[in-house]
Amino acid sequence: MDAYDTGSGARQGPGGREHPAGPGGGGTGDGTGGASGSPEGAAGPGAVRGGSGETAEPPPASGPAEPRSPSETAEPPPVTGPAEPGPVRDAAESGPSAGTAESASGTAPATAATAEQVKPVEPVEPVDLPTGVAALSPRYQVGALVALAVVAAAVCAHLGLVFLHVAPSNTLTKQHGAAVDEWVFPEFEQNWKLFAPNPLQQNISVQVRAEVSTADGEIRTTGWYDLSAEDGRAIDGNPVPSHTQQNELRRAWDFFVATHDSDDRAVGLRGTLSESYLRRIAVLRLERNDAAGPGGVVERVQYRSRTTNVEPPSWSGEKVSDRPTVRELPWWTVSGSGDPREGAA
Repeated sequence: MDAYDTGSGARQGPGGREHPAGPGGGGTGDGTGGASGSPEGAAGPGAVRGGSGETAEPPPASGPAEPRSPSETAEPPPVTGPAEPGPVRDAAESGPSAGTAESASGTAPATAATAEQVKPVEPVEPVDLPTGVAALSPRYQVGALVALAVVAAAVCAHLGLVFLHVAPSNTLTKQHGAAVDEWVFPEFEQNWKLFAPNPLQQNISVQVRAEVSTADGEIRTTGWYDLSAEDGRAIDGNPVPSHTQQNELRRAWDFFVATHDSDDRAVGLRGTLSESYLRRIAVLRLERNDAAGPGGVVERVQYRSRTTNVEPPSWSGEKVSDRPTVRELPWWTVSGSGDPREGAA
């Protein structure tokens, strides 16, 4: 035992030697203490070096400590350059700085792997889908083509018959004129008065009344029913008025006037046809208005027209009469079922 070993608080080191107690577990007083406790001769914190008793600072934790002689200074020189790569140590030996280095070294591979995994998304080219008839199944395509063919054939036939009706007399109209007239009259008859140099400038109101046999056997005469006014009320404010409301009565009256003379006598077979047409219209309209009443029967009908000139514009200088012209037709006998009877009363 040497003089500094007091025996109180001494403990055995790894090599079997006794070290003085204290936070550093320092060496002996002969300047070589601590060599057996540390293979590299590095002293712990607070160790006494040499005989002078100077306190040595711990070496930096970046690498293993090298043995020093007693004459070297206690503090390590400052690091001026990049640290040389050393062996990888555990976190307990390397401390916080080593853990940071490991984290930094592990970030680069992870970033590279992520960059390899993330690939740019390739744009998807748009696909042109079939539309219209091409989008249907083959069975429905055949049905659509057949329907289109039927509609096209009907339209072409209608246009052809109307063309033959308005065209000058030719071989086709002479041979098939009856078939053309059956298709065109009265719904599709063409009237060019709108485009004439002097178009129609009159308001014509067509009215009808009837003689009715009542249920108790009496005969009574109804008042005048303004059929033109009824059609006007049905058309006014209606975005899609029917062809019957617009043209049935008007075309029937024009047909009658064109086929009769001033004494209301029919001219040719078409005059008789026009009378039958007006009778049917009168019976249908009177039944619609319940003119006969309960148990009554319409026996005869009579038409009249009231024509008024349209007032010309002020800048034209034209003068026309403002007095209406009334035309009354004779009584026509009809059956109770609405079928016209031959002749007039």
